[in-house]
Amino acid sequence: MRVVNLIPDPSLDYRLNLAPETKKEHYRNFQKGSVAQHVYNTYKLMHTNQNVDFVKQKHLEWKDCNHAEMTMMDAIMSLDNLVDESDPDVDFPNSFHAFQTAEGIRKEHPDKDWFQLVGLIHDVGKVMALWGEPQWAVVGDTFPVGCAFQSSIVFRDSTFLENPDDSNPSYNCKYGIYTKNCGLDNVLMSWGHDEYLYHVLQFNKCSIPKEGLSMIRYHSFYPWHSQDDYMYLCDDNDLQMLPWVQAFNKFDLYTKVKEDLPDVESLRVYYQSIIDKYCPGILKW
Repeated sequence: MRVVNLIPDPSLDYRLNLAPETKKEHYRNFQKGSVAQHVYNTYKLMHTNQNVDFVKQKHLEWKDCNHAEMTMMDAIMSLDNLVDESDPDVDFPNSFHAFQTAEGIRKEHPDKDWFQLVGLIHDVGKVMALWGEPQWAVVGDTFPVGCAFQSSIVFRDSTFLENPDDSNPSYNCKYGIYTKNCGLDNVLMSWGHDEYLYHVLQFNKCSIPKEGLSMIRYHSFYPWHSQDDYMYLCDDNDLQMLPWVQAFNKFDLYTKVKEDLPDVESLRVYYQSIIDKYCPGILKW
């Protein structure tokens, strides 16, 4: 399979104009000795417990969307009660990050309302943590299960030692249970808020474009969109979606500024109008 070159690459129109490169050094610092211990502990639990059997069980538990009924805005605002234990950059409620991301996109692209909505809702799947799921099954970077855990995964060397799949010859080889270029749609990803929200949106027949759905489903798949890993599992559609996921990532990551929290109440009417367009009414969760 060849890499698909988008000419022109449409996502280039949507990339955030970053400050000087030194700004990047302040984000996603997972070096031991500088990362908070609770971040490492969350990944240790995640990488110990996220395996093929666990992920399949979570699909059975959550994909029928029978846990709650509420509007998208209610789900967003419920994140006032959540601080992401896996994120070294954020120690404030996730609802603020939702509006920060959306506003960053809105500033650059005021005419792309679906893109703004993706920024607003991309982390809403974290509501699972408010309904009893441990954060290691909700937050953090995602990765495929059922094939070898690659070195590009955060804390790869020290956190998978007790994961049974890491010593299972059916799973610990390059392709594992998959075939070359099978497509990410056919790959089991570690369970978390990305996959859950994607299925909620599909279940409720929300009309977000496929590029936005890919942003939601894979925005935490850093080994892929930031490290160019797992390309051997991708099909042509995945390679077409990759630039869009990368474009979104810039807004997701570099709008996390504690000193510039948005006035959420003043923004709600505007964003409610976009929700009503793409994800209206009471949704099943």
